[in-house]
Amino acid sequence: MPPAETDLILVAYLPAPRDWEIVRVLGWYRIPLRHAPKVIEVDYLAFYQGAAFGEEHRWRIEYIAPVRGHELTTRAALLRDEPHHPRAHEEYYKVQLGAPERLPAPIPAGRWKRITFLYTTGERLLSARSLADLTVRDEEERQVLWRSLRDRAIQGSSYRAEDLPEVPLDPALLALLGGMDLQP
Repeated sequence: MPPAETDLILVAYLPAPRDWEIVRVLGWYRIPLRHAPKVIEVDYLAFYQGAAFGEEHRWRIEYIAPVRGHELTTRAALLRDEPHHPRAHEEYYKVQLGAPERLPAPIPAGRWKRITFLYTTGERLLSARSLADLTVRDEEERQVLWRSLRDRAIQGSSYRAEDLPEVPLDPALLALLGGMDLQP
């Protein structure tokens, strides 16, 4: 199902075909915490394919995938076949995805070649003829995008008490954890 006009889209860099296989087969995308955009709570990821995708597929967006959630983990936990990688113990967001969808027409980069992350809307994504068309241009659109990003950031950093499990706690256990003295 294509994104709605008001959906929040994060364009994310896909450096190599192996990363595409992870998205396609395993259903997740990784973002290093230290380089992550401020807001991860988006409706879709759009994948900007790097030079390693070859002449026919490089420097363009061909696919999007709906975002189902995210969690914080380490690179070593995500890529278990690389336990000695220099960044193995760094924190990464693991963004869980739904099934990738091919765009009706690829969105070529044009003069833009180097991007990492870019926020846009479903409306802009569906009408874009080049990467430059994804950027918001007028103040009204900028305010709508800003409000959407702000609302998502607030939602993402909040929790509701009803989401927490009901667990009876032994006061003696709490005393041990908190260093409290329960004696009168």
